Amino acid sequence: MDAVDVPGAMRLVMPGNVRALDPAPAMFDAMLAGWTRQQQSRLLARKTIADRISLVRRFALFNGTYPWEWTAEDVEAYFSAQISGPLPLAHSTVRGQQSDLRLFCTFVTDARYGWAAACLEEFGRAPVQVCHDWNTADHVADYEGRPGRRALTYDELQALFDAADERVESIRRRGRKGVLSAWRDAVLLKAVYAYGTRRRETAMLDLHDLRHNPRAKAYGRFGALEVRFGKASRGSPPKRRTVLTVPEMDWIVPLLTEWTAEVRAGFGVGGHPALWVTERCGRISLRRLDEVFSLVRDLAGLPDELELHCLRHTYITHLIEFGYPERFVNPPLRQLPRPGPDRTRHPHPSVPCDRPDSAC
Repeated sequence: MDAVDVPGAMRLVMPGNVRALDPAPAMFDAMLAGWTRQQQSRLLARKTIADRISLVRRFALFNGTYPWEWTAEDVEAYFSAQISGPLPLAHSTVRGQQSDLRLFCTFVTDARYGWAAACLEEFGRAPVQVCHDWNTADHVADYEGRPGRRALTYDELQALFDAADERVESIRRRGRKGVLSAWRDAVLLKAVYAYGTRRRETAMLDLHDLRHNPRAKAYGRFGALEVRFGKASRGSPPKRRTVLTVPEMDWIVPLLTEWTAEVRAGFGVGGHPALWVTERCGRISLRRLDEVFSLVRDLAGLPDELELHCLRHTYITHLIEFGYPERFVNPPLRQLPRPGPDRTRHPHPSVPCDRPDSAC
């Protein structure tokens, strides 16, 4: 294939009849524009592309050099600085950024795109691959998250839900504005746990994503949750899955019934499809989800390292403890086990409990 036909090729980005007054920054910007086109042709998400471009610019700014001047020592100096500051990057973040930087170097050194030849002609130097096995981190662990990101204990989960409920009552007693928002936050946190949804999955839920389950008719339209914006694979659209309402967490059914039938209408959203809405009659944002969890977590006196995603860890952990098989816990979910003599229905209104009934 001719280099001019490859998305991101030098001749598609830089006009051949125009010479820049300052060729170095012009060449660098053109490289990034070409890499952007190449990634767009692979159907990568806009945020993924933007984050990668931002990383390359930060790396160049840190070293004060352009790609055709980079060396392996520059990589080591940059990432040493990133992990030695007051807020060091997580292991997974460092490995991801090193992978992105390696991809950029692979792009600009690939002869099909013409960037190496153009740099050699213009500056007398060509870019090289500066990320190799000796200065980048290996992926040797299945889980690279921070240790603080864990499942909540039953007592911590109960404390979180109690704090959310108390916040509603406190605002109501003081006659302050925000009762509906606090009510929404309390139901939202419980729903995140009851269905194990991620942040974006939660924010993008619509009313019509609440579905019936023919094997659990008593739950009505809350027998299943259709997640349409699941975590996507590289270059693919969001994954879809169906999360079923399990018997141990059917306490969420009356809460969602009350929210959808009565409380949500108080926001005056009219025909807006979102399940979780704001005071401005819009869809709740990812940032607001984090703020809600942090606020209630602090009210409950829980550790600062806990975050909203911990409720998903808690959901999975508790399903396993309840005896659900791995095939049910991992999406896609297709079967709803019926309650049996070996599957105790816990009487607590907010969260199931693994202690004796007398202790609940």
